[in-house]
Amino acid sequence: MIDALFNQPGYLGAKRMLDASVARHDAIASNIANAEMPHYRRVDLAPSFRTELQNAIAGKDVARLNSLRPQVIPDARALATNLDGNTVDLEHELIEMSQNTLENTIQTRFVSGALAKIRLAITGKS
Repeated sequence: MIDALFNQPGYLGAKRMLDASVARHDAIASNIANAEMPHYRRVDLAPSFRTELQNAIAGKDVARLNSLRPQVIPDARALATNLDGNTVDLEHELIEMSQNTLENTIQTRFVSGALAKIRLAITGKS
């Protein structure tokens, strides 16, 4: 019975989006930490992950949602901004960090709200 609650496509999709925002946060933090490292290649979440996640949520494919895992890969679109070959743009990373933090906050509230509803149904108290 309880498994059915945690295997809803919307809940699983929100969890995967939360996993992705955590992975992306780590990638951005790594980029910022290596902004001065010669020949460092910027990393980010694999672009295909969002598309696969959107398709799995739209198709309500629980098996696909359970198997999806965010991957951090080198960003092929990033260009070197300095002569040292480093592809990190610090200003861009800080903007991405702010946006990712906002997305993470929204996703956390959604998942917490779903769990609060379950707690209310079980205990009668919020």
